[in-house]
Amino acid sequence: MSTERELPAVAPAVTAELVAALSPRLRKRLDAGIAKLADRPVVRDGDTVRVTVDDEGSELELHAPGGVVADVTDVRCGCLLAPDCLHRAAAASAAPVADASANTGSTGATGSAEGSHGTAGTGATGAAGQPAPLAGAREIPAPDESATPPQLVASHAVFDAVAAVLDAGTDGSGAVLQAELLRAAHTARLAGLPRAAAAAVSVVTAVRAARAADPAFRLAELVGAVSEALFVAHRVPHAAGAELAGLRGTVRQPYAPDGSLRLYGLFSEPVLTASGYAGAVTWTADAEGRLYTVSDVAPGGTGRAVGAADRAVRIGDTALTHRELARAGLAVSGATVSPTGRLGAGAGVRAVRASGVGWRAEPLDRLWAVPVAEQVGRALGGGHDLLFLEVTSVGAVREAAGDCLLADCGGVPLRLTAAHDHPALPHRDNLRLLAAARGSRLRVIARLAAAPHARAQLLATEHPMRPGSRVDVGLDRLQHADLPASASPSAAPAAPVHGAGTPDEAPLHLLGRRIGQAASGGRRMLAFPGGSAADARRLHRHGLGTAGDILDELLAAAAERSRDAFGRLLPADTGRFARAWLTAARYTDEVDRVLCTAAWGG
Repeated sequence: MSTERELPAVAPAVTAELVAALSPRLRKRLDAGIAKLADRPVVRDGDTVRVTVDDEGSELELHAPGGVVADVTDVRCGCLLAPDCLHRAAAASAAPVADASANTGSTGATGSAEGSHGTAGTGATGAAGQPAPLAGAREIPAPDESATPPQLVASHAVFDAVAAVLDAGTDGSGAVLQAELLRAAHTARLAGLPRAAAAAVSVVTAVRAARAADPAFRLAELVGAVSEALFVAHRVPHAAGAELAGLRGTVRQPYAPDGSLRLYGLFSEPVLTASGYAGAVTWTADAEGRLYTVSDVAPGGTGRAVGAADRAVRIGDTALTHRELARAGLAVSGATVSPTGRLGAGAGVRAVRASGVGWRAEPLDRLWAVPVAEQVGRALGGGHDLLFLEVTSVGAVREAAGDCLLADCGGVPLRLTAAHDHPALPHRDNLRLLAAARGSRLRVIARLAAAPHARAQLLATEHPMRPGSRVDVGLDRLQHADLPASASPSAAPAAPVHGAGTPDEAPLHLLGRRIGQAASGGRRMLAFPGGSAADARRLHRHGLGTAGDILDELLAAAAERSRDAFGRLLPADTGRFARAWLTAARYTDEVDRVLCTAAWGG
């Protein structure tokens, strides 16, 4: 029996059904009920989690076989008003949203190794950046095949639900609006639109993280989730053929036989998501430089994220832990591999420990031989987004989200940031210590962040004092003794970074700022008169006519409201605002891609 605070993940349909069953009076009290539930004792007993819901000792039970509450009957309350009480819906709304693909090793967005862009495991790519053939590719519809009627209905439902959340902002998107979006996600999954369903769930997860003031919440992830959900839902009715197949997505990644593999450990990273999943992902490479992952991700919290690296990998009969595999090797026979390079753990797979090699020895050395611009182009083109870099530490730079490590990468000024901000994980502390080791020349592995400047999340690095050793930044905790004698964190203050732009820069950040404000604060943030119109004029003055026009339309969609025959204001057109916001978000994404390529020397 455990007293761990985390509730089990709940399927979207369960939460939607429980909230829909509430009376209008109870719906108004739902957010307050969720807040009260957060302070109640939680006890886990096997697959059952019990929450004491009142001072009389009434208990609510969530039965979660496999870690997921899959049916409304699995949520039972013992209070006098049950089953028509508020507690069942409050518990489901407070619990993480179940990810149907989680048991394949994929995870949610926040702090995950496989975020909204599928970063972890996107690894069946050659060392020269050329994608390898993918097994189990999705079936491509006929060129003239369009979405089915249920898919049209589902895409409209997702678009409308996300538009309502965007209109309200995170503060206004309480449990009722979230439940409507979860219902739309369930409808999309039943209609064969798993990508739209996953995107809708990601929006709910990001909104909850924002409302809970989760330290790991990042506005960019909320913007990305809303943009993805709106884009997919908007395009499905108009797409056909290969585009429609991509928009539909796949529920599970198929695994295909890949014979025998000789793999060499690269590094391991923790997984801790806002959707209630945790674990570890270990990256390996074969002799040709193709990347493969071994993942152990399941429902859980910080304890599982911290401890998963010391659990045995789930493949074959090997007793290697993730931490050990990151520095050793693996010989696999009867291997099965997903299209993204994730190794399967079926009954026919055999694996034994093999010797590993250092990063500066073959075959791993070749990963750092690929030109950086080529690696960035591969990542932006849909390949895996890991970068293998040679950097020299310059110091620390202070940003709004925290200090980052400033490094020189072949003449390119690079900002290396923390991959996760949770205090239980050592990312931030390690970054601070590494920033103090100025002048250290190191090989690192980082995850590309698309930005107008060279930017990446630091995942692993060579040890600054022990040649041949390396540090998994999210798992291994550096100490002051690991730094050169000349290094002193207290003597290396971070240089502050002032505004996003300087007078000689094109002020594209002005549009990005309004996109973020709308996602966080809702349509009303842009409806008030203020400096927004001046921002649009400034964009036009700098020759950014398209950006200025997009911002003009975004502001108009936020502020303009029609009146009825009696002169009364009609409700805002949330669809128009969502389309204007999506146009702005997609435009800035594309500009960021272009500027990112240029910043890395592409």
